Amino acid sequence: MPVTAPPSSVLADTLLARLPEVYGASADPVRAAHMRAYMKDVAPFLGLASPVRRGLTKAVLDGTPRPGESDLTAVALRCWALPEREYAYFAIDYLRRHARGLTSGFLPVARELITTVPWWDTVDLLAAHIVGGLVAADPKLRADMDAWIEDEDLWVARTALLHQLRHKDATDTDRLFAYCLRQSGHPDFFIRKAIGWALREYAKTDPDAVRSFLAAHRGTLAPLSVREALKNVG
Repeated sequence: MPVTAPPSSVLADTLLARLPEVYGASADPVRAAHMRAYMKDVAPFLGLASPVRRGLTKAVLDGTPRPGESDLTAVALRCWALPEREYAYFAIDYLRRHARGLTSGFLPVARELITTVPWWDTVDLLAAHIVGGLVAADPKLRADMDAWIEDEDLWVARTALLHQLRHKDATDTDRLFAYCLRQSGHPDFFIRKAIGWALREYAKTDPDAVRSFLAAHRGTLAPLSVREALKNVG
């Protein structure tokens, strides 16, 4: 459960009153058990398939105004405090829809979401679509990413590795490669996989740069990272 108290928000009050009622009415216990098992028991689920959940979300949001950053913060923190995972998915979708309304001041909230009941299903979306957008809009936040890549929390470090996934030509390649090297010896699967994924994604923009980096550091990077990085460029 998040530590930070959500700010006051009438909009969040409205959404959080609707959300459990609308989502809960369509809960599927059988599917919920399968989803929970697939996600390694990280959290309980309502059992809502993504298309179903998106349809229900439209009903939850019907007639509501555009949120401000305080509303977004309140909705995200309050959704994270609910046990079933679909509420976190709702919050992430809501943040993504209104990501342009977020400022660099949202980064500590994003970190709290990343480190609260963390697993790849929420962390990766927050990394690529929320944290990455914040850093792109405010380059001063690169210093925060420099700190995050050193963090002992593997999900914070994974976020630093993945935050440039959507940056394409705007990727800070020096940081991307430096971050991959910084965590190249990490024993955890999720870090090694993230290194490969970050490199594979950038290879769509500059395959030669990725090939050169791998050639220079193949003995340092984990085999899993190298395999992932080369999946599309050979």
